[in-house]
Amino acid sequence: MYHPILILMLQERLMLPCISKQVLGIDCPGCGLQRSIALLLHGDLVASFQMYPALFPMIALFGFLALNRFVVFKKANAITIGLAGLTVFSILANYALKLFN
Repeated sequence: MYHPILILMLQERLMLPCISKQVLGIDCPGCGLQRSIALLLHGDLVASFQMYPALFPMIALFGFLALNRFVVFKKANAITIGLAGLTVFSILANYALKLFN
């Protein structure tokens, strides 16, 4: 069962517009993130991944950072750097694919 505020946030008409797309006419590296989160919260993992593939490494990174606040990992720094690198690579690769397709 959905919370009323969550349902309001998932409505496309209430999502923030991309200033880069409005002003310059091109997507920014974050275009698709809001819709991808909305699709993920609706339970549609495949459509969420297709909309913005970088969301999943981003969730892994933020999840690890949150977990690391409570459970200290021996190689936390290396794991954080690796997940951050994977996230940045995913964002840039997604953006490049959008630009050239």
